[in-house]
Amino acid sequence: MSSTPPPRFGVIVPVKPPAVAKSRLAPLGDAVRRDLVVAFAVDTVTAVLEAPVVGEVLVVTDDHLLARGLADLGVRVLPDGATDDLNGSLVQAAAELHRRRPDLSPVALCADLPALRTEELTRALAEAGRHDVAFVADAQGVGTTLVTARHLDGFAPRFGAGSRAAHLDAGAHEVTAGDVPSLRRDVDTPADLDAAIALGVGSRTGILTTALRL
Repeated sequence: MSSTPPPRFGVIVPVKPPAVAKSRLAPLGDAVRRDLVVAFAVDTVTAVLEAPVVGEVLVVTDDHLLARGLADLGVRVLPDGATDDLNGSLVQAAAELHRRRPDLSPVALCADLPALRTEELTRALAEAGRHDVAFVADAQGVGTTLVTARHLDGFAPRFGAGSRAAHLDAGAHEVTAGDVPSLRRDVDTPADLDAAIALGVGSRTGILTTALRL
């Protein structure tokens, strides 16, 4: 008796240029803020690359130095196709992902998840893959850190203020399987960073925060 194989995913990670990203980390110093943006992205992407259900990682950024560094990790990098429109940029990137890998279901994932655990991402994707559209809410239960669609035509991320409610209103399934705190722990403020460190951050962020005694 045949069964439908579980989906494999193409993960799109949008990364704002460090020069302008994460303004609420400015109290830590501008140079530290920039370095943290890069460290978060590296640790997020590294965790994603280790997930067995992920067949492709596509980073979207307009920062050339960051693009080069992330490409060295083994990901594909695209320029931001819709500056100042995150959701529009993600839709464009998903179309390009589909052109390259039509066998993969599109996923949008925040780049500020320095504590991300591969096993938690894998567990969330296993549940998400059973639904046409699904998402993971952030630690505050207001925003969103991950959005998936089974097929390209259903991929319509609604990141922004109140995105959890926006995704629910659009009929998306909210992923609740197991405890996935590292997938919910995005970092916008120094307090968020403290919470991520308490969970255990990836090596790039860990080296930086240890050196800065954060």
